[in-house]
Amino acid sequence: MLSRFMSGSIRNLEREYSCTVRLLDDTEYTCTIQRDAKGQYLFDLICHHLNLLEKDYFGIRYVDPDKQRHWLEFSKSIGKQMKAQPPFTMCLRVKFYPPEPAALKEEITRYLVFLQIKRDLYHGRLLCKTSDAAMLAAHILQAEIGDYDPGKHPEGYSSKFQFFPKHSEKLERRIADLHKTELIGQTPETSERNFLQKAQMLETYGVDPHPCKDVSGNPAFLAFTPFGFVVLQGNKRVHFLKWNEVTKLKFEGKTFHVYANQREDEKIILTYFAPTPEACKHLWKCGVENQAFYKLEKSSQVRTVSSSNLFFKGSRFRYSGRVAKEVMEQSAKIKREPPEIHRAGLVPSRSCPSITHGPRLSSVPRTRRRAVHISIMEGLESLRDSAHSTPVRSVSHGESFMPRSRSQATDHSERTAVISDEAYSPSDSVLPTPVAEHSMELSASRQINGAPCSIEEEKESEAGTPMYGEGGEFGADGRSAQEGAGGDSTLSEVEQVNKFVLSVLRLLLVTIGLLFVLLLLLIILTESDLDIAFLRDIRQTPEFEQFHYEYFCPLRRWFACKLRWVGGLLINK
Repeated sequence: MLSRFMSGSIRNLEREYSCTVRLLDDTEYTCTIQRDAKGQYLFDLICHHLNLLEKDYFGIRYVDPDKQRHWLEFSKSIGKQMKAQPPFTMCLRVKFYPPEPAALKEEITRYLVFLQIKRDLYHGRLLCKTSDAAMLAAHILQAEIGDYDPGKHPEGYSSKFQFFPKHSEKLERRIADLHKTELIGQTPETSERNFLQKAQMLETYGVDPHPCKDVSGNPAFLAFTPFGFVVLQGNKRVHFLKWNEVTKLKFEGKTFHVYANQREDEKIILTYFAPTPEACKHLWKCGVENQAFYKLEKSSQVRTVSSSNLFFKGSRFRYSGRVAKEVMEQSAKIKREPPEIHRAGLVPSRSCPSITHGPRLSSVPRTRRRAVHISIMEGLESLRDSAHSTPVRSVSHGESFMPRSRSQATDHSERTAVISDEAYSPSDSVLPTPVAEHSMELSASRQINGAPCSIEEEKESEAGTPMYGEGGEFGADGRSAQEGAGGDSTLSEVEQVNKFVLSVLRLLLVTIGLLFVLLLLLIILTESDLDIAFLRDIRQTPEFEQFHYEYFCPLRRWFACKLRWVGGLLINK
């Protein structure tokens, strides 16, 4: 009896596994689910735990053993998607950024989006001018510690927060001044709403960067935002395509293509190279999902998308979920008492240290950090005038992007938009991240260039999730972004030849397969006695009878004669 009970318990354990999901406030939610459970089941558990109704903006992200990020697909089994062995560790993140986050219906949703954008700011994904950065940081201070109190907040209290990957003493003083004078009396909810209103106006709002290289070998970051497709190089946005201008997204191997119509007479194709085929496929799937979510009017308009024009080649993917317009319409119908929010201002955070967590860590003395900051700012003056623009194949070469019609939109005559005082170089928190496996090379290159690594960056390197380099360096094969364009072009030519040969072989195999199927159908029509309606109708047509007696029968007799001749030769031997 005891042995049966033990064996039954073991079988039940084998059918279940543990999942830990790190939430946006860095708390963890752990649950046990069935082995065949789908992603939607886990996502619903988390949303119920958070009392979240406007859940379509969020997703669950995980990292495979090769350090490649993925979004959990809710329509598929969790066990089949995860390459690692249980227990599984994942993250709840904003997957589709709301076009107007401050206008979200419920405060709990706005708070979670606030946490995501605060994380983006800290890891360098949300880049902005110094004046905007100071105001955003001041709103975070007001939301987390309330009004300034001289008795609780001594001189230099803002330096104990780290809002950005790095900042200067001057910026810290500006943040404290704004917090002391302009934000007095604001509640956490009001400060978070104002923070969201400010953040949504920035050029890098909603950017989840994918490191790539353009056709000239220059490093770039590709991203999909609520407003369209964005390419960032240096401290500039070099391309922006609205969603209604993007017509097709394709990938093959490491190569990613964006097809767009900016005007009736102007069609452009942007081509980029991802570090690995897996990274390129992830980039393509993210683009397909974002385009469907923001561009379509109804989820019934969603279609299965192929990565290739040929039906027998490439990947097929279909976005499953509601689109942005449906989500906003559904949110307007929510009628309930606002759920209680437990803000994490006093909870230690692994990614965003606050004033209650002790002093900010640094790898160099303050005076040296300030000198480094100044030298970087001086070097960027020349970068503003010489950022590389991605080569574009187009019918007529016009502007490289169409600016958004906002109150702070850039001048239409500019070909590139300066988005920050510093180069765009996002980092990654320990868990949610992808990236290439060459942290030691990046650390060495950053130190050589005079930009020391912080302690947080060192921890990420030890954890196997390195930073993107100051100039956007990456490479799955250990190649540096400093390689010459000649080596990259030679490699791309070889890859193109290999792709062409593979395409020809695939086409040949498919043609042979089709001919074989047609031959089988012909034999069934002519030799079998199957009395099926559509076969009978074909046999009775004059054309088929003529083909059968004038061509097929003589061909059959010829084959029979040859086979007898070959058989006779074999017997005589």
